[in-house]
Amino acid sequence: MIDAINRTARRIPAWSIYAAGALVVLWMFVAATLGLSGPDPVKALERGFGERGLQVLIAALCITPLRWAGINLVKFRRAIGLVGFALVALHFATWITLDMGLRWSEITADLLKRPYIIIGFVAFLALLPLAVTSNNGAIRRMGAASWKRLHWLAYPATLAGAVHFVMIGKVYTVESAAYVAAVAGLLAMRWLKSRKPVLRAA
Repeated sequence: MIDAINRTARRIPAWSIYAAGALVVLWMFVAATLGLSGPDPVKALERGFGERGLQVLIAALCITPLRWAGINLVKFRRAIGLVGFALVALHFATWITLDMGLRWSEITADLLKRPYIIIGFVAFLALLPLAVTSNNGAIRRMGAASWKRLHWLAYPATLAGAVHFVMIGKVYTVESAAYVAAVAGLLAMRWLKSRKPVLRAA
């Protein structure tokens, strides 16, 4: 089964992830324009971009533990992470443009007084350097070790995004709890793996 998954993954080009992400964004805009996403298309877009972004970022974090299990999807990790960041950026852009209408005084006031917006904004800022350095040139300039340390930010950034999602809903649901639990579990797995002693040959 694992071999079949790996063989299929090798045949699928990484660019297909970008194409799938673009189709999702296009469909969300079409659904909002045609009134298929509910009575408030702006809020539907805002929430939809944010939730899809969170889901994709969690999927990106799953790549490493799947590799531990023998399933190699590493070639898709960069594309998945960048698509997740793009969706989060669209979530943020929808809020400041379509929702808040670029009323900067109100935007600043919301950032200062609403904890869930502050947490979401911090998550977005933490994802920015990861997106900027998600290329081979950045890895060469920074060095692999420094690049890997920086990209550990993906875990707290995604966890902050999950907490942001929970706080927006104001009602704790199984879905929102699942997002937080998934990210916390992935973070715990990665931390425990990093703490595991390396056996040295005598």
